[in-house]
Amino acid sequence: MNNKYFPLDRAALDDLALRYPTPFYIYDEKAIIENVRRIKAAFSVFPAYKNYFAVKALPNPYILKILAAEGFGADCASYAELLLAEMSGMKGEDIMFTSNETPAKEYAAAINMGAVINLDDFTHIEFLEKTAGLPELISMRYNPGPLKEGNAIIGKPEEAKYGFTRGQLIQGYALLRQKGVKRFALHTMVASNELSVPYHIETARMLFELAVEISGKTGVRLEFINLGGGVGIPYKPDQSAVDLKALVEGIQNAYNEVLVPAGLSPMNIRTEWGRVVTGPYGWLVTRAVHKKEIYRSYIALDACMADFMRPAYYGAYHHITVPGKEDALLTETYDIVGSLCENNDKFAVQRQLPKIETAAESGIKGDFVVIHDAGAHGRAMGFNYNGKLRCGELLLRADGSVMQIRRSETVEDYFATLNLDGVKDFT
Repeated sequence: MNNKYFPLDRAALDDLALRYPTPFYIYDEKAIIENVRRIKAAFSVFPAYKNYFAVKALPNPYILKILAAEGFGADCASYAELLLAEMSGMKGEDIMFTSNETPAKEYAAAINMGAVINLDDFTHIEFLEKTAGLPELISMRYNPGPLKEGNAIIGKPEEAKYGFTRGQLIQGYALLRQKGVKRFALHTMVASNELSVPYHIETARMLFELAVEISGKTGVRLEFINLGGGVGIPYKPDQSAVDLKALVEGIQNAYNEVLVPAGLSPMNIRTEWGRVVTGPYGWLVTRAVHKKEIYRSYIALDACMADFMRPAYYGAYHHITVPGKEDALLTETYDIVGSLCENNDKFAVQRQLPKIETAAESGIKGDFVVIHDAGAHGRAMGFNYNGKLRCGELLLRADGSVMQIRRSETVEDYFATLNLDGVKDFT
């Protein structure tokens, strides 16, 4: 049975697919806005709060404009992401540039935009100073190593390539202050898609205690603490969403117990949530094309791993429903697959679903298949292996209309970067 939300019924999908053939992503503007407002309301207990949306999760300027209008900023990791944030109306310190192994030209671009620079390595202090100059405000990313457990997606902190050690941080703040930097911030990111509320509260407490240590050893008073991202979403129907009230209450308790007695309140609180902001409000809509019966039953879709790689790459679960059959019994067991020449091109393995009618069987278009919770790290992680062309993106507006916010790729797009002028005569 279906207990995952999807905003369109079978009839609406039939109509939509006449204008925009499958596969496509579709995002729910109204639901995203409502979610953003819930997050802001929850964190309103702090003196100041801002979320820098992780652009990597859903790099589309239409989505970013929606978030900017609600007061969110952008967390960027590349020049292209900086440009996306800028074209979405985000300016200056609404943008945080959190990259690693960063080229000089990207640091320069971020500084020219007035973005907050979030350094990833101690050697980048000198590199930044020599190549782009030191801005007034600098943040640094902390890697706690074995002091903090990671999780399967991001790995153990001590094995991760990101961030400063504790000792490097202390040295780094002292050095930056000596070099004339006036404003400072602290950041970490130690997990991804983590549903445990205590885990995130412990991360906040760790950063608050570190802020006290930094102040005591260097005289630096941080302007804000960025708790990072990593809050998960309930991909499986039996999972529960993170309790925002409990999460914020726990962070507030740690704030009051650590920062207030140390004289470091008021302290601005920041996050860089991406997945939890848009993830549940985006879907990959595709159709069933073929059915194959060998040692297992396979349903092949007109989408593939090149459109959406999370299930194959991470072994991630994404709920699947068949519009029009929400109340049908789950009588079949299928592997749901794509057409890529890779055996791991699977959206689901041995998944119980209602009977699915394919285009090959019926001679007409097959059933729609909806892959849920694809509103983050979905289209963004697409690729062109096998010459596959990535699908487009649609936005379900708050008024019920639908607009295309990214068209599907064409063969001309695929060949656009090749120098074809001399191919015929090349030997």
